[in-house]
Amino acid sequence: MFYFYIDILGTIAFAISGVLVAMDKKLDLFGVFIIAFVTAVGGGTLRDILIGNTPVIWLEQPVYLYTILGTVILAILFRTQLKYLRRSLFLFDTIGIGLYTLVGIEKGLAVGLSPIMCIGLGTITASFGGVIRDILCNEIPVIFRKEIYATACILGGLSYFILRKIPIDNTYSYLAAILIVIGIRVLAVVFKITLPGIYKKERANEA
Repeated sequence: MFYFYIDILGTIAFAISGVLVAMDKKLDLFGVFIIAFVTAVGGGTLRDILIGNTPVIWLEQPVYLYTILGTVILAILFRTQLKYLRRSLFLFDTIGIGLYTLVGIEKGLAVGLSPIMCIGLGTITASFGGVIRDILCNEIPVIFRKEIYATACILGGLSYFILRKIPIDNTYSYLAAILIVIGIRVLAVVFKITLPGIYKKERANEA
């Protein structure tokens, strides 16, 4: 039940980030719902297909659809308050990747995947809803830019498996790894830490 609640929290966080992007693009009500929906379930859908968990979870459990619908309605009603939250899109997107990374890892462990495959699955779960959202909204997905995004998921996933070796309750390891993903992402943005680019050097050589 604990992991289910974490999954629902991730769904809410990503749905809000989808609503914020859609409203920024001035989409209609249906467009807002679709963007919120694909942001919230896109990564989990790809994850379930990869591990053969079909029908995918949101088809089997309508609570995800109801959660997204309720989140969209509340986000629209309180859109003015959301705009006053500084960098609200970044906030909810960051919370979403932290929660979904660990949800994906647990899904991988449940089907007997190796740690490295579980981390990959967690990264896919956390990242690909945002990829679909950005593509539909005609933006370059964050994961393909220099920003620390998928890297935070990978490092958080690694930390989870390290923490599992420590004799503490697994719930604490799980929560700590979520906070590590969120913390790395926040610190990277605050201190403008990015992955190295490859184009400046090439342009310099061309000159």
